[in-house]
Amino acid sequence: MPEPTNPNHFVAPVDTTAIAVDAVRIAEKPSNLWRDAWRDLRGRPLFWFSVVLAVFFLVMAVWPTLFTQVDPRACVLADSNGGPAAGHILGFTFQGCDIYARIIWGAQTSLSVGLIATAISSLLGLIMGALAGFYGGWLDGLLSRVGDIFFAIPYILAAVVVMTVFRDGRTVWTLAFAIGAFAWASTARVVRAEVLRVRQADFVMASRALGQSKFSTLLNHVIPNAIAPLLVVSTLGLAAAIVAEATLSFLGVGLGSDVMSWGNDISKAQSSLRVAPMALIYPSIALTLAVLAFVTLGELIRDALDPKARARR
Repeated sequence: MPEPTNPNHFVAPVDTTAIAVDAVRIAEKPSNLWRDAWRDLRGRPLFWFSVVLAVFFLVMAVWPTLFTQVDPRACVLADSNGGPAAGHILGFTFQGCDIYARIIWGAQTSLSVGLIATAISSLLGLIMGALAGFYGGWLDGLLSRVGDIFFAIPYILAAVVVMTVFRDGRTVWTLAFAIGAFAWASTARVVRAEVLRVRQADFVMASRALGQSKFSTLLNHVIPNAIAPLLVVSTLGLAAAIVAEATLSFLGVGLGSDVMSWGNDISKAQSSLRVAPMALIYPSIALTLAVLAFVTLGELIRDALDPKARARR
């Protein structure tokens, strides 16, 4: 068959040809544990409520004069167990002191004890748990047995003994040390378990292959990647330390009676509970709200850092 003399050939212009390629999102940041947790937390109203409440109490403890100008130590016996009055919205205690002012200033002592005790227990738990989990062997056995001994001792009972021994030196630091020095065992267990998991990761093996020492690998790679559970435990431990301070002060073995704290005010108000119950109820409400804020915050952070808990929601 003869070929056509004028075949019709069509060639698309090169400048008008569209070439489709897959779009790559270069600017999108890679996901990680902390970013996923933040995305989960910021969409939960309960998280913002607990954060606002916790920040409110922290600001109250640092700058009490922002909330009241009344001297909490200026007591007038003529106002004993008096109700609300002008400039004294919550009334007066048995000694005639302003309840509202004492609650504001008492937050400074209660939160200071909680924060210092939590810092002590978190630091001890981090050191003991990280060393035991990373090095293993006889060191793990020794530190674990020491932790078991402290775990078997109720830290409230141990704090009672310590504060009884140092009866003449009851300060915020003494009470915080009495609580934190015996509350680190549970934190050490959590940190040890997380370090045991992280030390099997490839980046730890790569660090050792590059010639870094064990301690350098632990400090620069293992601990930063095992810090998430410690944050949760510390937040919950802060609430427990605040309760411990109030409990010890209520039992009369906490801070001195001249120190303003929620526990001391609750202890003093129990004698006039029948005739003036609000002197006990108001500081109890402040204590409950502070503990509730930190407990809720710790629970939400724990759920946000757990991928399985996020998936179940």
